Amino acid sequence: MQVAELTVQELQELKKSNAKFFLLDVRNPNEYALCNLGGHLIPLNELPLRLAEIDAEDQVIVHCHAGGRSKRAAEFLMTNGFTRVFNLRGGITAWANEIDPSMPTY
Repeated sequence: MQVAELTVQELQELKKSNAKFFLLDVRNPNEYALCNLGGHLIPLNELPLRLAEIDAEDQVIVHCHAGGRSKRAAEFLMTNGFTRVFNLRGGITAWANEIDPSMPTY
């Protein structure tokens, strides 16, 4: 399954333009507590049980630490009828490296 990707620069532009999208963070709560982009936290292993928290009509941008879990989450969303799903390439690590060097990394 081919998952569309978004760069951290593209996400930054969407944030600046106040575009409507749902930012889904599929990391674990301890990772989210360390650093986050203000997204909605649903750990990957909880996603099947919490699917109703996401509007299938929204543009959904999924991210994790480096892109692996979020790609799996995006594939899962697509198999469940979500059509506007994007994986954030490089995850929060790319955001810290390319957009906000002051963000804690792990």
